[in-house]
Amino acid sequence: MSWPAGYGRRVLAEVDSTNAEAARLAGSLPGPEWICALRQTAGRGRRGRAWANPQGNFSATLLLMPREAPQVVALRSFVSALALYDAFAMATGRIEGLALKWPNDVLLNGGKVAGILLESLGPRRGVAHLAIGFGVNLAVAPGAGEVEPGAVPPVSLLSETGVSVAPEAFLDLLAGAYAEHEARFVTYGFAPLREAWLARAARLGEVITARTGTTETVGRFETVDEAGNLILATRAGRQAIAAADVFF
Repeated sequence: MSWPAGYGRRVLAEVDSTNAEAARLAGSLPGPEWICALRQTAGRGRRGRAWANPQGNFSATLLLMPREAPQVVALRSFVSALALYDAFAMATGRIEGLALKWPNDVLLNGGKVAGILLESLGPRRGVAHLAIGFGVNLAVAPGAGEVEPGAVPPVSLLSETGVSVAPEAFLDLLAGAYAEHEARFVTYGFAPLREAWLARAARLGEVITARTGTTETVGRFETVDEAGNLILATRAGRQAIAAADVFF
């Protein structure tokens, strides 16, 4: 896939965090920019958790300058997940075993192969810049002791498929796929992406658990609504959940 027009490409040998580098560059770039690091020394995932980045794995951040309201900007987690799904499909020539886990993980054969982290940069009342961080276990998966108890076990693309992909080659696939989904999102809104995401959703129709720092909700995964919320059918009725960690 050719590099998408209008997107910058920056590959670094080493950086503390590609999201941190995006924050440092925000305001000095004329347009969207991909920042890929062959090695991260202080990568992080959701809720401030550390993100391991062994040699051969993929770490990158896409820095955007969105114009929509914050609640619309946040829907780019779905744009990003669909782009990752397509990048994996192109890298391996298969979609078997791939699934999307709400809110922002990609599963392969039931294990977590990739995660997404969105961070807004700018004034509180708006989003001047959006950093979308991508972490992909291309070559190596973290050990079981490096993930939260009960979480989906991590896997790598190499171990599950036998396919070896260099980080820079994966960047080209992901950037092209993202540009296509971004154009669709900007042109047609969330509805077609929501439909595409649900068609690839893990555990749709099954009982799952959604946890925040203080609450736990168990219910049947019915859908994702027009605002991107997780909809669970629980004993207390239908509940919409805006943010949580999901456990199977």
